Order: sequence, then structure tokens, then C-alpha cells
Amino acid sequence: MKLPFQIDLAGRTAVVTGAGGVLCSEFSKALAACGASVALLDMNLEAARKHADEIVASGGKAKAYKVNVLDRDQVDKVSREVISDFGGCDILINGAGGNDPGATTDKEYYEPGDIDADVKSFFDLDKSGVEFVFDLNFLGTLIPVQSFGKYMVERGGVIINISSMNAFTPLTKIPAYSGAKAAVSNFTQWLAVHFSKANIRVNALAPGFFATKQNRALLFNEDGTPTERTNKILAATPMGRLGRSEDLIGTLLYLVSDEASGFVTGVVIPVDGGFSAYSGV
Repeated sequence: MKLPFQIDLAGRTAVVTGAGGVLCSEFSKALAACGASVALLDMNLEAARKHADEIVASGGKAKAYKVNVLDRDQVDKVSREVISDFGGCDILINGAGGNDPGATTDKEYYEPGDIDADVKSFFDLDKSGVEFVFDLNFLGTLIPVQSFGKYMVERGGVIINISSMNAFTPLTKIPAYSGAKAAVSNFTQWLAVHFSKANIRVNALAPGFFATKQNRALLFNEDGTPTERTNKILAATPMGRLGRSEDLIGTLLYLVSDEASGFVTGVVIPVDGGFSAYSGV
């Protein structure tokens, strides 16, 4: 892996949830390339193990663990396994998250008649879908902090949460995801204050628009051309392109380094090609 700069994480252990996905697997590899031992946590053990094997094949130290971040007992069990395997937890990346079709409207705007039409309007949003999105993004961040944080308060460390552009300005069609990510940003600030006396810094990344397995079908047509929604995103992104996973690595490494960001806590950093700064005019 090509790193934008080198941070020395030798002797430190990083735990990454959602590590079977596109972005968090790259986070895991970058941390390992800087010398950290990495625990890759995911519901999809096969995906996490694939990336862990790649790290080991490159000379790093990594192990995959299957866990549901919404199950406190499971996360507690895995946290004990990680501590036993690696001796501690110095860096926690809360990358597990996502949306649900049941919490997504079909149209961007409500129009007269939609309430009775064959479309999923705001009034048709599924309660269980909305609950799942809030649970996955918010509780899926809170629970790992509870499980791993109890080890971190004894030695200090760094927690990085994953927020979103939706936390700054909600996108159309996905009210639950937008609200949940806003909660993650707020929780990041709360944790930063709460853990400030325990030598734990807490910050968040807020990615702009990146192509992942979860959203690829929303961003691209079957023939590979951008969807109408993608064209809107690109028009509102001054840099005129979608993000690449490597675009997040420099900010990630900056935040995990006490030498680089030792006085930085409670911030949510956009990595969005200018999306959050553009008014559209």
C-alpha cells in the first residue's frame, strides 16, 4: 500500500469495525502498514478474513473476528479475545454502518397524491427499517466504545468514528441515515469531553461520496454510467469526482497520531472534495 506519509504505530493495536467493507478494509491495511497490529471486526467473517490474510501476507499482523456490533454480549466476548490476542486496544475505528431500503423514500420531494400512489413516501417509511438504521449507525458506534473503551481508559488511546456529509446537510430520500450520522457527530463531541481526562482523543471522519459495495447500485447504472443522483452529486462537488478510498488515509493517519494531532479532539473532519463548502451558486 502506498501511504501519503509514514506514521509509526509499532507496538499499538487497532480495532476496526466494519472491516470487511471497502473503506474500512483500506483503513485496516493503512494502519498495519504503519506497524499496528489490527483486529478486523465484521459480520462477514469471510470478507474480514480475506483482508486480514492480505495484511499478514504483506508482513503485517492482523486477525479477523466475526461480530454483530449491535450485540453487546458478542462485542464484549470479541473484545476479550482481542485483548488476549494482542494485549490491548490503542486505536478504535468505528466503521460499521449503513442504510436500509425500508428507511428510504422513493422520491426526493413529496408531491400531492403521493400518499395514495404506488410509491414509498415519507408516510410509508418502515418503523423497523428506521430503527435498524439508527441502531446500526449510532448504537453500532456506542456499543464498541463501551466494550473496548473500558480497556482504553487504563492506557489512553484514540477513537475515530465515521460520520457523513449527511450530518452537515441531510440528503434527500434518506432521513434515517442522515439523522443517525448527525447523532454520530454529536456523540463524537460528547465522548471527546467525557474521555478527556482519561487521555483518550475522540474524533470523526465525514466522508463525502465514495463508491462502495453498499451504494454502487445507487451511483451507477448497470452499464457503468452515472445515475441521475450521481450526476447531481458530482455537480455539487467542486472537485468534480467521487472519492477514492485512499483519499481518506491521510486524514485517518493524522488523527491516530499523537505526534500529529495530540491536541485535536472532538472534531468532525469532512473529506468531501468541497461538497460541504459549496452553496450551489
